[in-house]
Amino acid sequence: MNDHLVVSRDQWTAARRRLLAKEKEFLRLRDELSSERRELPWEPVEKNYVFAGTDGEETLADLFAGRSQLIVYHFMFAPDWDAGCRGCSFWADNYNGIIPHLKERDVSVVAISRAPLGKLQAFAARMGWTFKWVSAADSDFNYDYQASFRPQEVARGTAVHNYTRYDQSLTDKPGFSVFFKDPAGAIFHTYSTYARGLDPMNVAYQLLDLVPKGRDEASLPHPMSWVKLHDQYSAL
Repeated sequence: MNDHLVVSRDQWTAARRRLLAKEKEFLRLRDELSSERRELPWEPVEKNYVFAGTDGEETLADLFAGRSQLIVYHFMFAPDWDAGCRGCSFWADNYNGIIPHLKERDVSVVAISRAPLGKLQAFAARMGWTFKWVSAADSDFNYDYQASFRPQEVARGTAVHNYTRYDQSLTDKPGFSVFFKDPAGAIFHTYSTYARGLDPMNVAYQLLDLVPKGRDEASLPHPMSWVKLHDQYSAL
């Protein structure tokens, strides 16, 4: 960092204007991509998924909570784990506080994990989260939407994640899935994204991308090895 180019204000402004032109083009292309995403065909949801929630058994339709659009975060928390995934917790810290704004735009948000409800509630209390979180312990939901994997399916080579064959050992992976419910009550799956597709939904990463060191992950064993549960960082 000490060897970084240092220039006059006029030179800096000229360089910034060149980058601004690229940023504007990137944003224009992102708007086009977002439009194409919204134009994707929908697939009907034909299973009656039932989850364990604070109100007892809740169907996928119930999770819309009177709205027409639903965003699901597939939160990695297997039934035998004592705590939720630290990476998923990093994402949860980012979306927990904005849910009232999304509700105002006809969007409900819920996290779904395979761990039992009691574990989810205890972990949410520890983290200070208030978003809705339900258990799919007795549901095919996370399996059907490429976020959980049965060992026998992995062994047979039939498990799928991010639209390709899944051959890792982890039983659960993160993802976002989006659903729409029409006035007649029919539910449609409109979108799902995984892996690097989750990056734009993490505001902390977007802010780190602004600073000189960026995410500063190149020398780490893997990109997110620095991430901890937010109550485990050393006080500064």
